[in-house]
Amino acid sequence: MSRPTARKLKLKTKPAATAATPVASGKLWLHELRSRIFGNTRLLRVWLPPDYDGWGATRYPVFYLNDGQNLFDPATAYIGVDWQAGETATRLIAERRIRPLIIVGIDNTKSRAEEYVPYKSKDPTVLKAKGKRYPEFLQREVMPLIEEHYSVLKGPEDTGLGGSSLGGLITLYTQLAAPGVFGRLLIESPSLFVADRRILGESRRFRDWPARTFLGMGTREVGHAEKDERMVGDVRELEAILRAAGLDEQRLRVRIEEGAAHSESAWAARFPEALEFLYSERG
Repeated sequence: MSRPTARKLKLKTKPAATAATPVASGKLWLHELRSRIFGNTRLLRVWLPPDYDGWGATRYPVFYLNDGQNLFDPATAYIGVDWQAGETATRLIAERRIRPLIIVGIDNTKSRAEEYVPYKSKDPTVLKAKGKRYPEFLQREVMPLIEEHYSVLKGPEDTGLGGSSLGGLITLYTQLAAPGVFGRLLIESPSLFVADRRILGESRRFRDWPARTFLGMGTREVGHAEKDERMVGDVRELEAILRAAGLDEQRLRVRIEEGAAHSESAWAARFPEALEFLYSERG
């Protein structure tokens, strides 16, 4: 399959270190983001749907995803396996199973664990947790850049957030810390065990859940029967909390996949179902 060349976008102002890179489907633009909140620099990877028309009349929902290196290109993904997010979105849009949308991959940094863990933790060992800054990082630095340079819809009904592993943990934490910002959540293989499962206790007291949430987990996340059972049990407990808060089948989908591991390939395999559930044409 030939790879299309991204055309130049009509930007309101030129962002720092913007570059286009070819991907299998759609158009991918890279932005260098210098964060004052975290005191470091990372890339934002902005995937645009095939019909994106710059600053025309059409505006698009936005789906922000953590660990952006792993989404679009095996050359940058962990162990060479990416989520094929662009190809999946392109196919579902063409089949009219989802609305056209923009996907923003937020790269992690060498401080990934500290940025994705909101509490001091022994497992994994995180003594200087910075995750409580992550909701502010999203709202004050990431989202304004995207909203300035791209034709996006605003509001929780058109704004999603997702991630896997510790990226799933910080996605859930962000919902608790900043309710009403994201209306669609993708929580894959979340590390709910961090800090003695503190996130579950906080979730029990929370009520402002989004319009749609996809929660995924494999039964062989780490390949240790006892640990795998506990991890699945934590996800089932989170499901029970969400159901008790009133999330029905239209608002919550839980996929416990038999034999699936804690891997990019497992998350990529579940991504089509998750994306369709979260951004279907139905609403």
